[in-house]
Amino acid sequence: MRRVYPRRKSKDNPNSKDILSAMKLSSVPLLVAFAEAAKRGSFARAARELHLSPSAVAKSVQRLEQHLKLRLFQRTTRRVTLTQEGAALYERSRRVLGELAELELSAAGAAAAPSGVLRVDAPIVYGRQVLVPLAASLARRHPALGLDIRLSDRFADVIGEGLDAAIRVGRIADSRLVALPIGEQQMRLYASPAYFASRRAPRTLRELQRHDCVVFRNPTSGRERPWEFRQQGRAMNVQPQARYIVDDGEGLVAAAVAGLGLVQVPDTLAQQAVREGRLKEALAELRPPPVPISLVYASRRHIPVRLRALIDALRPGASREAI
Repeated sequence: MRRVYPRRKSKDNPNSKDILSAMKLSSVPLLVAFAEAAKRGSFARAARELHLSPSAVAKSVQRLEQHLKLRLFQRTTRRVTLTQEGAALYERSRRVLGELAELELSAAGAAAAPSGVLRVDAPIVYGRQVLVPLAASLARRHPALGLDIRLSDRFADVIGEGLDAAIRVGRIADSRLVALPIGEQQMRLYASPAYFASRRAPRTLRELQRHDCVVFRNPTSGRERPWEFRQQGRAMNVQPQARYIVDDGEGLVAAAVAGLGLVQVPDTLAQQAVREGRLKEALAELRPPPVPISLVYASRRHIPVRLRALIDALRPGASREAI
């Protein structure tokens, strides 16, 4: 006979944080079974992932429902779907279980030295400026660690290409990947002081029409990238009339330094030229919102020690000097 659990009144219905706070450590295996079933949408698929029988997963979920006095799934013969209470619990339990797994792996690997080959893909500029120097420092510190660093501006398939991780700029759409925020990238408009000496810096987007523009062409798609701005709280894309086209980020900076015109590039790419006074920013008040930079990898479970070392080094606030 199917068990029916009474719904609490909304004012008495505990939120997911209260539920987890009230649970005992002995309930963690039940929570693991629930989270895996929620993720897979199937007791059978969850069972294969956990190396259990489907009935064992179903019983664990049933015991959790009895313990919480809540229905977490709607069941059919082919699929299980989360109830509203189940969805709220899943979102929080996923973070909590991830933190527990990281704590366990960190403790288990604290005494282990990184070894093997660390395989990471990264955008060319970020790779050259940040990843390669950092990974080289890790390798010098750990003689058993090898490096396979791949620099390109395409989106590598982390799982399909057997990578430990990849650096991604922008929103992460692949739900199979864990994304660790490690920084931000800001697009800015630049030109050389010599260019601005001959042409007054633009003060509005309309004035861009009177300027020479150097535009980036994506070497993969062949499309010219529009310039991004934010005006009066609204994001805007502008496709400038390109006098010059370059398919390499560093080539864009070189063209701007040479006085060919305006370019829009990530601040990390232009920072040295700005420090040296070879580039100046224009329309700073119309900068677009920064985009996140993330380290993505396949799973929180069974993270190799070599990848753990890279994760710890790239975390915001990590001391680069200590690596």
